[in-house]
Amino acid sequence: MSNETIERREAVTKLLAERDGALVVTGLGSPSYDVHSAGDRDDNYYLWGAMGGAALTGLGLAQAQPEKRVMVITGDGEMLMAFGALATISVAKPKNLDIIVLDNQHFGETGMQESHTGRGIDFSAIAAASGFERTRVLRTMKGVNALAEELKVPANGPRLFVLKITAENLPRSLPPRDATFVKNRFRAHLGLETC
Repeated sequence: MSNETIERREAVTKLLAERDGALVVTGLGSPSYDVHSAGDRDDNYYLWGAMGGAALTGLGLAQAQPEKRVMVITGDGEMLMAFGALATISVAKPKNLDIIVLDNQHFGETGMQESHTGRGIDFSAIAAASGFERTRVLRTMKGVNALAEELKVPANGPRLFVLKITAENLPRSLPPRDATFVKNRFRAHLGLETC
């Protein structure tokens, strides 16, 4: 098995440049910084203080907006806290939900301790066993480029892709931290009433 890794911000920037109208939900910490670094937008929903909530927030959004694609970009640590979310998403079978797990095999926000994925936990295999339509582990930008095109093709169920990224703490690119502002901006983008 290859130990090759991808530069996280290059991969996220590529996926977002090809998002083709997808709504984006970010996991806590570095995934939010990565998405913000690629360009702050009204259709980015940054989660603050909601560790483990990204995948299920994405599910709720996918169910509420079935005509729109929803892309969750989260990390291995955040996804580990939402292990049961994979079963719930599989049972719900949304056709418009894609989960991208940025897996550096470390808990980057708390000191770079080795995470469970560094010890063999494979989100791709778990999602496949749970019933996700498509899963895969990617280790190269060539794979990310192909994934960007694949995500534009309609699916018949949820998909999950693990991007094996380099373990490093990059400078933070902080999105807005006012949760009410982020919520209202996102709702306005969807043409919904704000409060």
